[in-house]
Amino acid sequence: MGRLPAIFRTTAARLSALYLLLFAASALVLVVYMTSLSTRMLTDQTRETILEEVLSLSRFYESGGLSRLVRVVSQRSRQPGAYLYLLTDPNGRPLAGNVESLEPGVLETDGWTERPFSYRRYGDANSQAQTTDGHRAIAQVVRLPNTMIILVGRDLGEPEQFQLVVRRALTAALALMGIGAFFIWFFVGRQALHRIDSISDASKRIMGGDLSGRLPVTGTGDEFDRLSENLNGMLARIGALNDGLKQVSDNIAHDLKTPLTRLRNRIEATLAGSRTEAEYREALEAAIAESDQLIRTFNAILMISRLEAGYSAEATDEVDLAAILRDVVELYEPAAEEAGVTLTAEENAEAKIAGNRELIGQALSNIVDNAIKYSAGAEGGAKVTVSIARQDGNFRLGVADNGPGIPPEDRVQATERFVRLEKSRSQPGSGLGLSLAKAVMTFHGGSLELSGREPGLLVEMVFPRQGG
Repeated sequence: MGRLPAIFRTTAARLSALYLLLFAASALVLVVYMTSLSTRMLTDQTRETILEEVLSLSRFYESGGLSRLVRVVSQRSRQPGAYLYLLTDPNGRPLAGNVESLEPGVLETDGWTERPFSYRRYGDANSQAQTTDGHRAIAQVVRLPNTMIILVGRDLGEPEQFQLVVRRALTAALALMGIGAFFIWFFVGRQALHRIDSISDASKRIMGGDLSGRLPVTGTGDEFDRLSENLNGMLARIGALNDGLKQVSDNIAHDLKTPLTRLRNRIEATLAGSRTEAEYREALEAAIAESDQLIRTFNAILMISRLEAGYSAEATDEVDLAAILRDVVELYEPAAEEAGVTLTAEENAEAKIAGNRELIGQALSNIVDNAIKYSAGAEGGAKVTVSIARQDGNFRLGVADNGPGIPPEDRVQATERFVRLEKSRSQPGSGLGLSLAKAVMTFHGGSLELSGREPGLLVEMVFPRQGG
């Protein structure tokens, strides 16, 4: 019971309590309505039967006079039932009927009695001195042309008993439903509190540093599951970003330490001996070139981080992928020719998308640069083909070469930051080219796909369908 106050503070319990109150109010209105409706229906039915009986006696009086009316009233009074008959003289003295005494004032007004009245029948077990409030009835009082008075009524015992039964049944049903609703309210609140407690416990573990933890999902698909799934997705994204940050930090520590050490040693060696002005200039120019490479590396790291985080100050507009392809091919033709690589372009589709021209151009340049670099010296002549095609509504901007390619088991790793599959690292580079291309495609809602060729590698930038 110590958890009961906490249950009452849950939103589910409050909503259940509100629904319980609304249900109770509705049920109460239903009880009152059904009771009053049954009473009204029974009353109307009773009045109709009394009116029919009065009309029947009137016909006997018209056809046979007072003597026949007395005989009929006496005869019907002896029959069992709930009807009341009373025939009196103008002063109210009984002549025939089954009513021994009436509540005072009943016979003074013709027509329907204004309210139910008390009476006593002949043969009741009550003593003469007993009050006449043991039975209640309604009646119609008719004054005959000879000033005689006839009263025809019906006892209300059966209608009142039926009304009482209806009221008790509805009240019992209301009580049972109320008890059931209370238990449902209690268990729903407790279940909701249990779910919230489990989510809170998981949240505490996550806040304690366990980013691999996840909020519980029961599989029911309710609002708690949807909330947990969304938060789990957010935690997975945060975990991926943290892993990426850790990886970047480790890679910076390992991969940038070598060029910085080389730069320092070169400057130190230059300052150690006596050099000519030309030698000093050469050493400074080499240091500047090394520094520029480091700056480009850091800029690439920052760009990748912004793109992977879903934020970039780069604006998007309608761009023509075919135009970007032509510009990149034209830019790298001299470098390809110098490396002995045949660089060709194939345009098989008109491709205009919403994107950032500079980012796409930079990503394609990195891929083309890698293809030229690693395909140079291939047997039969190095070839790099840049193409654009439309497949299943998606635009595929691909770069194919006939170099050594990348083994299937290493293709996912090849798109990570600072990953260089060339163990000797004789080729220049920082291992950020494919990683930047992948980040650019993530920014544009696309993907970077690597597939093998015989021989070589095909790298495709896949832009999703846009519009119609």
